[in-house]
Amino acid sequence: MTSPPSEHRPVVLVTGAAQRIGAAIARHLHAHGWNVALHYRTSAAAAERLAAALAAERPGSAAAFAADLADARAAGPLVAAVLERFGRLDALVNNASTFYPTALPEATPEQWEELMGANARAPFFLTQAAAAELARRRGAVVNVVDIHAERPLPRYPVYTAAKAALAGLTRALAVELAPAVRVNGVAPGAILWPEDGQYPPEERARILAQIPLQRLGEPSDIARAVRFLLEDAPYVTGQILAIDGGRNLAL
Repeated sequence: MTSPPSEHRPVVLVTGAAQRIGAAIARHLHAHGWNVALHYRTSAAAAERLAAALAAERPGSAAAFAADLADARAAGPLVAAVLERFGRLDALVNNASTFYPTALPEATPEQWEELMGANARAPFFLTQAAAAELARRRGAVVNVVDIHAERPLPRYPVYTAAKAALAGLTRALAVELAPAVRVNGVAPGAILWPEDGQYPPEERARILAQIPLQRLGEPSDIARAVRFLLEDAPYVTGQILAIDGGRNLAL
């Protein structure tokens, strides 16, 4: 049996897709037949390299799109650009995130706006912008939440609140968009350490000791869970699946 031409394949928009978990999600879905729209904010070179590599495997199957989703008004033009390029949109993966500590005595309104904007406001308005097309395609949304949406992370109260808002939005949007669009989430635990030194060696060791499976997860663990929710869970909506090696049991 021959594969369908590129224009007939389902299309997924993955935010924050240039690197790390977002790139793993995009690669995994592409390998299983999806065309992928790779959103990035500043990582243009990495996004373009990934798009070129995926398109080399299957011509016309990937493209990169720049947008600063801190501006809620960027959501509509981003969705429009994806539709202009691919002609359809079947799924949205809200993966883009901002993560840093905000100890209560030093937290600022600007940090509140940035963390809430990246982790809650942007997924809301992007889902709003994509909703009509997703409904037309009987599509799905997957939000990348965090296990700390349910169990607060010390020194990160604003990030925790933002991911808790995203968890609530996941459930609320599942109701708002039913029955045409399913909305679910994945809640990663310790998958990749931050690249900016937020977690010194002793803190990493402490976290690893909390994980029943006694190891970090892989970005592919998140990617496989996202694909399951998009492809193999037609009677699942409003749910958030923890991908954390059991760490939430010990927090």
